[in-house]
Amino acid sequence: MAVYVDAAIWAWAGRKWCHLLADDQEELHRFAARMGIHRNCYQGPPKTSAPHYDLTGFERDRAVRMGAIPSSRAEILTVFRRVREPRGKKAGHRLAAE
Repeated sequence: MAVYVDAAIWAWAGRKWCHLLADDQEELHRFAARMGIHRNCYQGPPKTSAPHYDLTGFERDRAVRMGAIPSSRAEILTVFRRVREPRGKKAGHRLAAE
């Protein structure tokens, strides 16, 4: 299992943001907790189709130092497609096929 982070290119609230995703939802939550990111920052179904956390550029650098895989836009979209919840179906804890 792996945790991925894209480039901090999304401008919002005066900062640059990126996405933290993982092959497994529980791994995503564990990694975020290790970073000190509170669970209420989680974004996932039903509000968004793929489980993720938004990180600032500063948090991104820390995530990479902690082992998150820096990913290009194309790579993060591949992960997003793999872990997203199909419309009308509930996702289990295991989100990606091995």
